[in-house]
Parts: sequence; structure tokens; C-alpha cells
Amino acid sequence: MEKPGPRWTDDSSPASDDRLRAAPPAWRRATLAMFLGGFATFAMLYSTQPLLPLFAETFAIGAARASLSVSAGTAALAVALIPASVLADRYGRDRVMKMSLALAAAVASASALVDDFNHLLILRVLLGAALAGLPAAAMAYLGAEVDPPAQGKTMGIYIAGNALGGMSGRLLAALLADLGEMGGWRLALFVPGLLGVIAALVFWRYLPPSRHFHPRAAAPRRILADARAIFTDAGLPWLFATGALAMGCFIGVYNYLGFHLMQAPFNFSQRAIGAVFLLYLVGSWSSAFAGQLADRHGRRRVQWGMVLAMLAGLALTLVGQPAVLIAGVAIFTFGFFAAHTLSSSWVAHRGKEQRGLATAIYLSAYYLGASLIGSLSGFAWTHGGWLGIVAALALCLLVLFAIVLRLKKLPVEGDY
Repeated sequence: MEKPGPRWTDDSSPASDDRLRAAPPAWRRATLAMFLGGFATFAMLYSTQPLLPLFAETFAIGAARASLSVSAGTAALAVALIPASVLADRYGRDRVMKMSLALAAAVASASALVDDFNHLLILRVLLGAALAGLPAAAMAYLGAEVDPPAQGKTMGIYIAGNALGGMSGRLLAALLADLGEMGGWRLALFVPGLLGVIAALVFWRYLPPSRHFHPRAAAPRRILADARAIFTDAGLPWLFATGALAMGCFIGVYNYLGFHLMQAPFNFSQRAIGAVFLLYLVGSWSSAFAGQLADRHGRRRVQWGMVLAMLAGLALTLVGQPAVLIAGVAIFTFGFFAAHTLSSSWVAHRGKEQRGLATAIYLSAYYLGASLIGSLSGFAWTHGGWLGIVAALALCLLVLFAIVLRLKKLPVEGDY
């Protein structure tokens, strides 16, 4: 349970000197808890992604419909993020995060019991809604509790946990599904749920209570006033767009990469496709690296280069040589996680007293982008194969690059 906050209402106030600084035990406990929370969240959310070809075969459905097992969860997460952030601002960020992780672990484990694809989609919707509490409150919690010079590093470590969780959930699901009679998609969904239970227990034990939290009434007038302040800000709406476009492109690549690699000239097995998700290790490293780079040089000086890395990596995936294609996906993954780290920490910094709602809106846009672009790019796959995917996503990345250049020209005013 969170301790009472200070008398001020702006939890970004710099007056306190007891924020979490890099290295001391309290910071390490907070970092470990947030790392594991992010790990479990994305292990459960994305465990269906490498199973899309298997779902298409098992349930006799097309690639675009199979992709709904990913998009249904991310869409529900996007819709639930803002209500979850309001609850977190009212009842406590650490409390909402803990309940979110526990409920999601139960739903994820139950997904292994269904017999119908529609029932699976219903549980994926429930999973996304249950998960919303942790990402809705995580960045606001870190932005309020961590000393500003350490925020880039801490946010990078949290997002690195997201990357490792997404990688591990996908890789583990692919390996378990490829075990023949001993495995299958049911086991591939149950095990990430079990990991979620373990992570929830650790999260409840080690997350430090907030010391810079002050409850904000869940009054419609206050929420509308906060939303007005956010959307009239010169930078925040554009940062929300960066999240939507970057995540949509990322999910679009990984949703249909498995279908592409199963075809000639690659002919990858399910296990080999799962191994491709080891590239998330690149993303895990790039998140922490980008955070530290931004702490030294400023987000606006780093972000545009990461979007160019995404474009370059995407272009390399058109080469028919497996080694070059994998290198392209690695570069693309590096750029994506770095760009997301920079945008998300920028939102948490710029949101000030509306930080909780601002980060929730950012993440809502982020996951809506994943759902919309991730599913709609299925039509590009159907009509143009991998070339169609690359063309559609390259267009999105060019728009993203234009937005990043616009953000680079914003007056500094305390941002960097």
C-alpha cells in the first residue's frame, strides 16, 4: 500500500531529495521489480505471435484472422490504458500495477484451456484489459519516484524488461509448440502464464511504495482539463503519433515474418522462426543504451537516427539471403526499441502534473498502432507478399521520420 504523498499536488516537484538514485538498494529493488513486471507483461501478451501459422492451420483460418490473436490483446490494452491510469492516479500506482499483473497471470494461464479460436480471442481481450494497469502506471511511477538524472537509465532498464519478456514469451511459445505430442499451442500459452504468476509474486514483494504520489480525484472535469492541457501541448500529441507509428511497424514486421520465413527460399521450421525472436536481445540492449545516450546528449539529438535505423533495417529484409535478412531485422529491432525508449521517457518528462494521463494516452496510441497497422498490414501481405509489407511499413516510417524532425525543432523549455 502506498504511503501518503507530500502536501503538494504536483508529483513532479523537485523539492524532495529522497528520489531513487542509481545504485542504492531502494533503486535496485524498484528496478528489479519493474524489469520483471515488464518482462511478464510482454511475455504473456505476445506469446501468440510465433503461433500464427499454427493457428491458421489448426483452426483453418487466414493469416489476417490469425493475427487477431495478437491484435485483440493489444487493442484491449490500448482501450483500457486510460481508465487504468485514472484508477492509478486515484488509488495508487503501485497498487494498480500489482493487481494488474496478478489478474493477467490468471487469464493467461486459462487461455490454454479453450477449444475454439473465438473463445481464445475473448480471453486475449480480457488479458489485454487486465494487463493495462502495469504499463499505464509504470512510466508515471518511474517519472515521479526516480531522480531525473537516472530516469533515462531506469526507463531503459524497464523497457529492456519489456523487450526480453516479449522475446522470451515468443521464443518459449515457439519451442513448446514444436515439441510434437509433448507440446502444442496449449502448453505454449500456459507456460508464459505460469511465468506471470512467478513474476507477480516477486513484484508484490520488491516494488518500493511511492513517496511522491498524491491522489488525484477521478472527476470528469479534472480529467477533461488534464486532457486539454495535454493535447494543446506543442510536443505531446506528436510524441503519441511516434508511438503509434513505430509500434505498428514493429508488430507488422514480426506478425508476418514467420509466414515469410516458412516460404522458399528460406523454409524455416517453427523452431527456427522462434529463434528469430532472440533478436529481442538487441532491442533489450538498445533500450538501455538509448536511455543513457539521451541522458548525455538529449532525446531530440538521438531519436531521428533511430528511425533511420528502422528504415535501413526494413530495406535489408528484402534481400533473399537469410543472413542479410536477419541482420536487417536486428537493425530494425535496435532502432525500434531505442525510439520507443526515447519517446516514452520524453512523454513522462514533458507530462509534468498530467504525467499519468499523458503516459497512458501515449501507450494507448502505441498499442492502437500495433493493433491497426499490425492487422491491416495483413492485406499488404495477402496482395503483395513480403514486398507489400515492406512498402506499406516504409511509408509509415517516412511519416514517422517527418514527425521526429518536427519534434527536433521544438523550443527546449526544459526538454532535452
